[in-house]
Amino acid sequence: MGWRKLGSEQLHQGPFLSLQRDRVLRPDGSISTYEHVVVHDTVRIVALDGRGHVLLVEDDFYLQRRRMLHLPGGGTDGEAPTAAGRRELVEETGLVADRIDHLATLDPLPGATAARLHLLVAIGLAPSADAVHRDATEVGMTAMWWPLGEAVTAACTGQITDAGSVAGLLLAVKAETAVPRSDQRA
Repeated sequence: MGWRKLGSEQLHQGPFLSLQRDRVLRPDGSISTYEHVVVHDTVRIVALDGRGHVLLVEDDFYLQRRRMLHLPGGGTDGEAPTAAGRRELVEETGLVADRIDHLATLDPLPGATAARLHLLVAIGLAPSADAVHRDATEVGMTAMWWPLGEAVTAACTGQITDAGSVAGLLLAVKAETAVPRSDQRA
């Protein structure tokens, strides 16, 4: 590792993220500053129903100024990825999973944040005893089952543009082959 942190100052602290400026020794030996965002890791959940379908949600995104189709998920809020995935699945879809497995961990913006994206696959789905509990930004969210192949096509053609969802769906093709098709409770 050619970088070394010499010091740090917080430029902004908000409820969900902070902005830091580090004083660094760069790989070329010069001293400089490096600004970056500090935010919790995130999760995206590939919820498979055992019949070849994946659960997608659609929601309004402020910065993109449009509705986006994506996999359920959100911030870990400091929880372990699997625990956050279970929580997000219930909150956004009202489903619980018998099993949640790790698919991959990605660095979505390595030049801007150290936050990582954890992709999970959920199987053995059933309705939760807890009701759907979306936060205020997710009021208009809808959930729908898609054939996995159609969802992958949507990711490849730009209908699904959320990076974590695209990666999760592409990896799910491999994971889906390991999930036995069966009668499903969901």
